Amino acid sequence: MIFIGERINTGFKDIKQAVTDKDPKPLQKWARKQTDAGATYLDVNLGAVSSKPEDHCWMIETVQEAVDTLICIDTNKVNILAEALKVCKKSPLINSTTAADEKLEPMMALAAEYNASIIGVVMDEAGAPKNADKRVENAGKILAKAMELGLEPDRVFLDPIVMPLKFMQEQAGQILEATRQFGLFSDPPPHITCGLSNISNGTKNKSLINRIFLTMAIQCGMDSAICDVMDRKLVNAAKTAELVMNREIYADAYLSM
Repeated sequence: MIFIGERINTGFKDIKQAVTDKDPKPLQKWARKQTDAGATYLDVNLGAVSSKPEDHCWMIETVQEAVDTLICIDTNKVNILAEALKVCKKSPLINSTTAADEKLEPMMALAAEYNASIIGVVMDEAGAPKNADKRVENAGKILAKAMELGLEPDRVFLDPIVMPLKFMQEQAGQILEATRQFGLFSDPPPHITCGLSNISNGTKNKSLINRIFLTMAIQCGMDSAICDVMDRKLVNAAKTAELVMNREIYADAYLSM
């Protein structure tokens, strides 16, 4: 399971203040904590705090001073991404492009240039799809563009767009069906990821809903999530689901591996 730690994001008050003050300590604290919890990537999100590429670069460099964990560059702005890629010490994950031509072409070109992996969110100019078929159509367009530019399928992370269960309950089944079909695109298949916390947005039982949805998505082929890696029950449930799906070899100590 590829865990992408969500916590270095200016949507959180401590990170927003740290970026404003250029205080490295909160970013480095969360970088270490998420790394120790088993994060494969650390999502670094400048958000709306600034539109300056140098601020996103400062965040990435600050995190890299503390840990060797791979970086997930979270921006939809091409100018910021172009500069952020230059300061990554290891091949990063880009979060994200969409199937809309305006984003797809330049984002994929940068991913190919820097041999980065990239998340493709399966929305297009019309917005987020309402059914599995349109999600699959957009995903196919994203994967085709990646392969056209020389990116192998295992460098692509398809995101079926998770919707809040509380407000769009009927979407959950469509998301899971799209996830299942994404795995049929190629051999090896692309990775499949999601912004997991979206499913529990506005609910009282966030951890439980996140945990159950992720295990169901793993059964459908999902192998990655942008999530709270500090939630031990979530991480353990995901590892166990992968074990049951025969994607990992059993050992009594599998939860600590």
